[in-house]
Amino acid sequence: MTVEPDRDDLACTEEVEIMTDYLEGALPAAETRRLERHLETCAGCTEYLLQMRTVAGSLEGLGGDSISAETRASLIAAFRDFRRDP
Repeated sequence: MTVEPDRDDLACTEEVEIMTDYLEGALPAAETRRLERHLETCAGCTEYLLQMRTVAGSLEGLGGDSISAETRASLIAAFRDFRRDP
């Protein structure tokens, strides 16, 4: 028996995938509004956003020279490209 995913779960998965762009201010205005509407009604995604902000805030103290430019670019690319396997 195959279990179909709940549409709300799929919406949350989509929202999580664009959260980094949202935090970086790189999300188009229409997508930003869509995400913010979702956050108004989804405690799970709101908690995820708060966790992401906490992690980002804790990393701000690192100096620009604490990692190489190549490593930094590689990490940013990995976070942007991350997708969970179904």
